[in-house]
Amino acid sequence: MNAHAHRPRKRFGQHFLHDRGILDRIVDAIAPRMGEQLVEIGPGEGALTLPLLRAAGALTAIELDRDLIEPLRDKARGVGELIIVNADVLTVDFSALAQGTPIRLVGNLPYNISTPILFHCLEHATTITDMHFMLQKEVVERMAAAPGSKTYGRLSVMLQLRCAVEPLLRVPPGAFRPPPQVDSAVVRLAPLPPGQLPDGDFATIERIVRAAFGQRRKTLGNALSKVMDTGAITAAGIDPRARAEQLPPAAFVALAKHVRA
Repeated sequence: MNAHAHRPRKRFGQHFLHDRGILDRIVDAIAPRMGEQLVEIGPGEGALTLPLLRAAGALTAIELDRDLIEPLRDKARGVGELIIVNADVLTVDFSALAQGTPIRLVGNLPYNISTPILFHCLEHATTITDMHFMLQKEVVERMAAAPGSKTYGRLSVMLQLRCAVEPLLRVPPGAFRPPPQVDSAVVRLAPLPPGQLPDGDFATIERIVRAAFGQRRKTLGNALSKVMDTGAITAAGIDPRARAEQLPPAAFVALAKHVRA
């Protein structure tokens, strides 16, 4: 390793992508264009930042590790306009950052907090055009899982109700420094237009989904007993003897409507 290279920090979940072939494929998938408002979560040493910056002319990077900021600024000089926000991404208001212009989110997310970051991004989905994230492969599989599969769960339902989920490519551990102990994958999330969003209260839907998958081996009648009775489940057109993993995302919307009623 280069003696001057940044030493990855475990507490930040840092694994720096260095495989040029993988980087090129990610940039091709994102297909950045001049003038687009790109926001990168966790730019690290800038392996993805610089080609994106070169293509779009400007980029905002959110980086928590202060030691990475000045080296990244140095690398970006003469490439494009780089704005660095030194913050925890979970505290960033993407809607305010957008300032009325849709943003495109990209990033190699820290695997230890990837799910909270995904849900935080969903809160600002109306200001986001799309998201391209590197995640643990198992998480991407859960995101895209269909009803009836073992990986189908809360994350699958809540994401698929708000976004089109498209796994793009698998990334082996050796593509990173240091190599993680798991395989990774890149996924594209495209927030659905207003006309395709479910007609329901997302807080109530989340409450139903959390309760249903919190005891996924139980029937809905038992798992949702503190939220709604079997009569309400039946009124939603769903068999109380069914289990959460058998229901498509739309079924949870139907259940939520009967909770509100």
